[in-house]
Amino acid sequence: MSRASGAERLQKFLAQAGVASRRAAEQLITDGRVRVNGRIVTELGTKVDGYRDRVDVDGKRVVGQKPAYYVVHKPRGMMTTMKDPEGRPTIASILQKIPERVVPIGRLDFHTSGTLLCTNDGEMAEALTRPSGKVPKTYAAKVQGHLEDLALETLRKGVLLDDGYRTRPAEVAVDREEDRTTWLTITLHEGKNRQIHRMVEAVGSRVMRLVRMEFARIDHENLRPGEFRALRAEELADLKKRFLNPYRKQKANAAEAGEGAIEQGVQEPIEYEDD
Repeated sequence: MSRASGAERLQKFLAQAGVASRRAAEQLITDGRVRVNGRIVTELGTKVDGYRDRVDVDGKRVVGQKPAYYVVHKPRGMMTTMKDPEGRPTIASILQKIPERVVPIGRLDFHTSGTLLCTNDGEMAEALTRPSGKVPKTYAAKVQGHLEDLALETLRKGVLLDDGYRTRPAEVAVDREEDRTTWLTITLHEGKNRQIHRMVEAVGSRVMRLVRMEFARIDHENLRPGEFRALRAEELADLKKRFLNPYRKQKANAAEAGEGAIEQGVQEPIEYEDD
């Protein structure tokens, strides 16, 4: 097995090749489903060189890809998962049209539409989904009725949810009021399960429609539901500057403390918004 300077951790190679997320790739390895140069590998510290070593998952060869980054306009009525046991439409029907094999960064609820970033870069995906990254996500929410100032201020300062978790401060503005509904613009810096629905319910209203307008300042403007585009150079540069580079710095600092610190310091719980 190669130990050349181009070698990288096996789970990182699998994630960047679009096989699975970093953590899912680790599970594939420990389950004995990955072979390197014909030999089953179960050690997470194993390193491979994508140009010299042959890597197979479940008998199928994995070929390294150049990092690819896309924004997708996810339609309503679609699962963000690649498969659905209930037979509902999934994001796979859109992603299979993209030349590279990419997977979603986080997820959106079945009934939520809007901006969804997809990539085969596992490191970028982790940088954008770790809690300490505080990645901004902006939504347009149509809620029932008209919210009083106290309810709006509660949403902004933090809401105590039904599981005892108090949300972080959020940016909340009234976009417009209609006869029996209100459109809000909400920016979160975290991603709990169905968070906006639960926040709005906590102040006595109900979300009737939800659209994610931006993720990490990237939007789906000019994309119809189901359409996608590659990220522009300036968008990618901004993601690297604000999220990927700080993540790498954290890993480097953890590495100075030893291997154990890397695993504990970097592999913090990952948030997957399901709004």
